[in-house]
Amino acid sequence: MNNPIGSLELPGVKKFKSGKVREVFDLKENFLIVATDRISAFDYVLPTLIPGKGEVLNKISVFWFKKTKSIIENHFITDNIKEYPENLKESKEILNGRSMLVKKARPIEIECVVRGYIMGSAWEDYKKTGEVAGIKFKNLQKGDRLPEPVFTPATKSHTGHDENISFEQMKGIVHDRDAEFIRQKSIELYNFAHNYALERGIILADTKFEFGKIDNKIILIDEIFTPDSSRFLDRTQYEKEKKLVSFDKQFVRDYLLSTDWDRNSPPPELPREIVEKTRARYHEALERLTRP
Repeated sequence: MNNPIGSLELPGVKKFKSGKVREVFDLKENFLIVATDRISAFDYVLPTLIPGKGEVLNKISVFWFKKTKSIIENHFITDNIKEYPENLKESKEILNGRSMLVKKARPIEIECVVRGYIMGSAWEDYKKTGEVAGIKFKNLQKGDRLPEPVFTPATKSHTGHDENISFEQMKGIVHDRDAEFIRQKSIELYNFAHNYALERGIILADTKFEFGKIDNKIILIDEIFTPDSSRFLDRTQYEKEKKLVSFDKQFVRDYLLSTDWDRNSPPPELPREIVEKTRARYHEALERLTRP
């Protein structure tokens, strides 16, 4: 196994930005996105790396970008390092398997979340208000499947916590026509992936998308249906006993909630057992989703 990567600089290549997990490099005409082995939770980047996580994220995104391009165009160009610009060739060992070349797009500053099951912040909101994204539901329990997928946008924060907003509020940020298009495509993407994953023993409980514009055309950007951007549940455990067994970073969130960390100070290191179990869950998601 290669050594885990927590940060990355490429000789002679300008870094455009560092996200919580991804490094983005400016190649003038395009961007190079590199997925590191960092993991975040509760708006903090944890001090512990998950070996191989970046490769899993990259491979799953590449798989889905190719599989959903008939639904909406996306920014993916290639993950074949032989097709990368010449100045990246000396970094090919680091980049191979964990990077992709993408088109440049102007991000639309909305987190586009689709929920098919009630979990996470939607569950917390529901306990307080009886509503999910302004829609009233009766007698829901944590993990219940919603009657139909619900689009729940949020403002995109680069430093703090994303804030859930209504669809009407979203239309105050982006043009009405764009908002309608994004909601339609988000739900269409979710339904496609939910049905596909279900056949492979995974329930796609919820997921988030990011969109951008090239000229005036809206495309899908960032990542898609990864264990970082989605909640994956084991179908067998869910259908037998409604156990919420995850193949995503919820496992890490649950561990952190079991500690005395206050979520307002630097997070603790993850124990080796948690690292290994997290790594195994990410690889299980990759294997199930991408197998023929």
